[in-house]
Amino acid sequence: MGDVHTNGKTEHCNGSSKTNGTVMKNGFAGDAALRSSRPSLWFEEEIEEDLRWVFSVSKILHTGLSKFQNIALVDSGPFGKVLILDGKLQSAEADEFVYHEALVHPALIHHSNPKNVFIMGGGEGSTARETLRHKSVQNVVMCDIDKEVVDFCRAYLTSNREAFRSNRLDLIINDARAELEKQKDTFDVIIGDLADPVEGGPCYQLYTQSFYEKIVKQRLNSGGIFVTQAGPAGILSHGEIYTSIYNTLRQVFKFVVPYAAHVPSFSDTWGWIMASDQPLCKLSVEETDSRLKQRLTGDLRFLDGETMTAIFGLNKTVRRTLAGETHVYTEETARYIHGHGSAQTLSR
Repeated sequence: MGDVHTNGKTEHCNGSSKTNGTVMKNGFAGDAALRSSRPSLWFEEEIEEDLRWVFSVSKILHTGLSKFQNIALVDSGPFGKVLILDGKLQSAEADEFVYHEALVHPALIHHSNPKNVFIMGGGEGSTARETLRHKSVQNVVMCDIDKEVVDFCRAYLTSNREAFRSNRLDLIINDARAELEKQKDTFDVIIGDLADPVEGGPCYQLYTQSFYEKIVKQRLNSGGIFVTQAGPAGILSHGEIYTSIYNTLRQVFKFVVPYAAHVPSFSDTWGWIMASDQPLCKLSVEETDSRLKQRLTGDLRFLDGETMTAIFGLNKTVRRTLAGETHVYTEETARYIHGHGSAQTLSR
């Protein structure tokens, strides 16, 4: 999983010594007529045992194994610079704005006056960048466990350099759970920009009922909002973890709102979930546009009033599964995205 295939050999983006699948020559074995015009370097991610996502790579910028996960940063043909953790594509330069605008802005514009924000994860800096667009925000604490990821994203992802330099950003390298436990401050909004829960990875315990109830909720101000990325939310994939995270948050918060949007580089529809003990009233198109205009610096590329209405309108299949979900995510009953972390598991 997460291998880069070259003409005649396999380069491993995830630092492993094994390859899942066959080596591809120019991507299409046996297609001699097209061979000379096709790239010779490819990234392949195993979405399921019988489903793989492949795209061309022009340059491998960084590969390594940190204490917590395998890391790769590559320059791809269709998606620009791509960040890959434990063989899973995390963010792509060409369309990361879809993911990060959807993660950040619905929660912040539903809050009456967000001033203090805590970001769990978000090592590439894009979530901090979007949060810092809000004029009311006075302080952003960004806590990521992996210094190596933060350091090379700061070096390579030029679009986030201003965010990393902001005097409103407090960057902490630590486990988000441990950091929230020791924080004396409380927050108006807490954002979960964590890697997907894969078996053997560092993040699955940050999707559990006990974490939401005993730590996240305790660090929210009155009227505070928690929002998290919640994995694939497509017709065929939403049952992996999305519906479970939704149902788990319903055990902890009075008001829980799921939403989703298509992210091309993820090869799927992606899901997020907002939660609060205060009503998360549906905003009109006009009110959403008004708040975005008044509160933010600069223009958004993806989100506006009409788009907000669209991403909150989930399809019938997903709505039915959400309504019928009974699974609660705990340490003992964890569900995982297909794949496996290969670095050390965080000890607690």
